[in-house]
Amino acid sequence: MNQVKKLVIIGGVAGGASAAARARRLNDHADIVVFERGPYVSFANCGLPYHLGGEIAERESLLLHTPESLTARFGLDVRVNSEVLSINRAAKTVRVHNRQTAETYEESYDALILAPGAAPIRPPLPGLDNPRVFTLRTVPDLDRLMQAMTSEVKHVTVVGAGFIGLETVEALRHRGLAVSLIERAPQVLTPLDAEMAAPLAQTLTQHGVELLLGESLAAVHAGEQLSLQLASGRSLQTDLVVLAIGVKPETGLAQAAGLTIGRSGGIVVNTQQQTSDPAIYAVGDAVEVQHTIHQQAVLLPLAGPANRQGRIAADAIFGHGKAYRGSQGTAICKVFNQTAASTGLNERSLAAAGIAYRKLYLHGNDHASYYPGASMISLKVLFEPATGRLLGAQAVGEKGVDKRIDVLAVALQAGLTVDDLAEMELSYAPPYGAAKDPVNLLGMAAQNLQHGLLQLIEPEALAAQLASGTAPQLIDVREPEEIATGQIAGARNLPLSQLRELSRTLDRQRPVVVYCMVGLRGYIAQRHLQQQGFQVQSLNGGYKTWQALQLSQQYQSQS
Repeated sequence: MNQVKKLVIIGGVAGGASAAARARRLNDHADIVVFERGPYVSFANCGLPYHLGGEIAERESLLLHTPESLTARFGLDVRVNSEVLSINRAAKTVRVHNRQTAETYEESYDALILAPGAAPIRPPLPGLDNPRVFTLRTVPDLDRLMQAMTSEVKHVTVVGAGFIGLETVEALRHRGLAVSLIERAPQVLTPLDAEMAAPLAQTLTQHGVELLLGESLAAVHAGEQLSLQLASGRSLQTDLVVLAIGVKPETGLAQAAGLTIGRSGGIVVNTQQQTSDPAIYAVGDAVEVQHTIHQQAVLLPLAGPANRQGRIAADAIFGHGKAYRGSQGTAICKVFNQTAASTGLNERSLAAAGIAYRKLYLHGNDHASYYPGASMISLKVLFEPATGRLLGAQAVGEKGVDKRIDVLAVALQAGLTVDDLAEMELSYAPPYGAAKDPVNLLGMAAQNLQHGLLQLIEPEALAAQLASGTAPQLIDVREPEEIATGQIAGARNLPLSQLRELSRTLDRQRPVVVYCMVGLRGYIAQRHLQQQGFQVQSLNGGYKTWQALQLSQQYQSQS
């Protein structure tokens, strides 16, 4: 494809705009035409909720490039408000409709890149065509929603507790509005496992959000206020509705042109983003990608992968062939004072793919505890039992979550193991970390687990034993003053500082489970008792993970 003289790109934003810029840097002589059906060719759609909430004060800050700036910098022919209606693969032309002039014309190409993105899902429910029901995907979407935020609006309902839904909820609360959040799943933010997401649900309720988990919207009825009918039979009165229930790939052009569409619903591409037509490439939210863990085709509508795919497509077209490595779904979300992030697969996905795994929780400070302002990060790592290779990781906390999940994302992409986490040399100074970073501690604890030094019982397994009446001797090794924060029912308090003396009161014929707040003292107690001949396990993640599990079950029972 290095003889390409004319490149046509359908769609801008992340994938299309990055492909156009890369193509120009590689070839200063080719004609590069970018069609965008909307009025904005390059904007920060991930920033839309933050302008809604006021954190990004100026709307223009969201407009990364204009047609004029792209023309001036890169010599691109950018045509906004221009919708491509069809592709003629045999003639290598596209049919274009200019939405402003109503003109329709043909444009030729040597190579074509599809970057149509994805559209918000609007299920076929009664009343969703009401003008007070919105989505938040584009700048015009944002403008319409902002215009509707009159002084009469007091309550808004958001449907969907994914990334956009949660960010929109926070933005609306920043504006002082009452907010209800409807989510069909029994938890928020489903890329996380339920016990990791439970603190986020708690944060939402603490910030005044009415959280309706296990609920789904059935119909919208017009009136002075909108009346929302829920699948449970409950009704809810609201002024506006924002749909954030996900997106679906825009594949209409590709399907009509006869390009191969995968089982996931996305356009099938090879590792150079080439479709089933050698002259046509596709990038961004409209394509399916290979997940780096289970190697299955999935849809992962994320800006980072879209940018990389655009670059790779341009490289392939102009003779600098590289291969896309696949996607692992690394993502992060701010929920008021909390941050949640994940990479790789969660437990549900691993189980569905039939992949064996081990899991480990760790709760550590974002920086040295003796330096002021330290706060806790909860981490969860999933890895192969035989090799220790990383399969997924999740993190929730107030600070430092982004740093840890990025380290774990790099480790996962590189195929590293928990042993490698233990040996990582990470930056340390008291304001930023600790001599043993939480990532190092994860690796060290996982090494102990792999080598049989750490014997764990999962919170779910302990809960089942307690419910069945087959509970082991349950020992809380925290100090007495710590018990005021809560304790597992039936536990005895044998503080670690006195355990060597008090262990003689334990029944050597019965199994023992020990726990502390986050797991470290529980491990020390387990090692001591194990070497004294006891059959003993430590509670994975300690009392903090137990609390998160109980909280998640509480939300599920309410749904």
